[in-house]
Amino acid sequence: MEDPDYISGVTLLTYPARHMAFEHCSAAIVLLAPLADRFEDLNVAASHLLGYTRQELLTLPTARIFGHQLPDLMAFTQHAMEHGSAWSDRFTCQRGNGEDLPVEISATHLPFKGRPHLVLTLREHRGERGHQDKSRTEQTLRGGLIEWRDVLELFQENERGNQLLLSAVGDGIYSIDNQGMATFVNPAAARMFGWSVEEMIGKNVHRIHHHSHADGRPYPDEACPIYQAVQDGLVHEGRQEVFWRRDGTAFPVEFTSTPVLANDRIIGAVVVFRDITERRNTELQLQKALAELRTLKERLEEQNAYLQEEISTEHQYRDIVGRSAPILKIIHQIDVVGPTDANVLIHGESGTGKELIARAIHQASQRRDHPLIRVNCAAIPAELFESEFFGHLRGAFTGAVRDRIGRFELADGGTLFLDEIGEIPLELQSKLLRVLQEGQFERVGEERTRSVNVRIIAATNRDLRAEVVARRFREDLFFRLNVFPIHSPSLRERRSDIPLLAAHFIEHIGARLKLPGRRLSKGDIARLQGYDWPGNIRELQNIIERALITSRGKELNIDLPVSDTQVHQELVEPRKILTEAQLRELERDNLRAALEACGGKQFGKGGAAELLGIKPTTLASRLKKLGMIS
Repeated sequence: MEDPDYISGVTLLTYPARHMAFEHCSAAIVLLAPLADRFEDLNVAASHLLGYTRQELLTLPTARIFGHQLPDLMAFTQHAMEHGSAWSDRFTCQRGNGEDLPVEISATHLPFKGRPHLVLTLREHRGERGHQDKSRTEQTLRGGLIEWRDVLELFQENERGNQLLLSAVGDGIYSIDNQGMATFVNPAAARMFGWSVEEMIGKNVHRIHHHSHADGRPYPDEACPIYQAVQDGLVHEGRQEVFWRRDGTAFPVEFTSTPVLANDRIIGAVVVFRDITERRNTELQLQKALAELRTLKERLEEQNAYLQEEISTEHQYRDIVGRSAPILKIIHQIDVVGPTDANVLIHGESGTGKELIARAIHQASQRRDHPLIRVNCAAIPAELFESEFFGHLRGAFTGAVRDRIGRFELADGGTLFLDEIGEIPLELQSKLLRVLQEGQFERVGEERTRSVNVRIIAATNRDLRAEVVARRFREDLFFRLNVFPIHSPSLRERRSDIPLLAAHFIEHIGARLKLPGRRLSKGDIARLQGYDWPGNIRELQNIIERALITSRGKELNIDLPVSDTQVHQELVEPRKILTEAQLRELERDNLRAALEACGGKQFGKGGAAELLGIKPTTLASRLKKLGMIS
């Protein structure tokens, strides 16, 4: 019986060691002649992976293995020949039993005998199936000496070709004897370790590259899974370990240690490993990206919560409507201050459209692509002020069940609109002033200081100068906000815009209510312009909407409330008793005023009868009765 360590007179330390590393390598290796569309050589692992015998695979065309993916294979091989190497995990092989097997393929270009060849390393795609069970592993490994001799004879026919084959494989491959000494090392392995092949042969490989864990703790020989394969005859794998280079640096690897048996005796092991530094870096980058995405997702969810009302409802008007002098002044101010980052303080009565001005300033700024976050300062309880503005950590106070981003952080890069700024309690104004001055804050319950870049637009219906004098508003905060003041005029100050605003609301609200084509008469417009509008634009909008709802035709029924001034006059002034003549003169004056307002037109659309709210026949009768017409 021949010595298993000495076959055909060649020791394992020389030629057969190379054959052993190739033949018993756990990775499936195939030598492909792409122009001939066939495999020229392969190892046992490739035969078992593909489910064919060696002889079958050497005679089958590659199209039989890759089937419908042949065009993809042609493109893949062309890329490998042009660039020297290629990798893909999108191929599926058809095994001998008809099963589809997803694989990842590494290819290396190997010119040989004047013809292009590719060395393919096939790996079953991770997650597609579990590890081989023990019985199948042992069946694969116990190929016996007869097959070994056949392979050896094949290799001996072309030593140079086999040397090139193993040298071209991109994965590191080495073999050890049953004492753990290196018997073969391919160039890729030596290159990754920083040693020469000659320096490694005959040495304890574990002590060269696997002597310590990643954290520097010693890694004894007996605990090394690579050497355990020599002891128990089982395949061992490493997923999260490191190998050490000659210069003392480490690199992450995944490896497989496969025992080699001859005559039921373990004579060594073949180790295949791969440097996964690039993969680990990609995974770390992916983890970082996922963390950033989670943070962004949280931020977007918070923005959605704060902006739910703006997202779910259409704005009542998208542009500032009007051509009066106060409106033209505001438009000019927006053009001036919009492109800057200056803080703006908008003051004016409630309902005058201060938020609309703030939106116009934001849209005119370089921050238009970032959010405009609106905060109603009057609606925030004093005890929740810090949490709402700056955010909090989970558990920072009772009810804080999760981390929350504050509104300053949500507006980072954009604009924060502080509506009703005068309602912030005096004791909390200093905390707001700090973030306005320094751009820094801390979440409630957190020591980390965060920075934000936010533009502030504030609005108030109070006289903040008077509030400063009364010591209800901090003077330094007032000056910080009042960099560029804008007055939002009341509707009484811009009566000439009332027809435009009314028409605007009729169009947009009518479209929403599906009541198109409604219109106002001149009499209605005159009444609207004569009203005091204590509720300003908001009140006008509500009256138009109510008129649209109650109208039964194209004409609107404008129902204006009695103003406080009229009520007060009726209460304090005694009623005056008029004579019959005085009543007739008063009626004549009223009819003359109606005719003048309508340009003398008595009947029809926009006529005096419509303005007075009486029938045309009634108007004619009264005019004739009072001698105003013949």
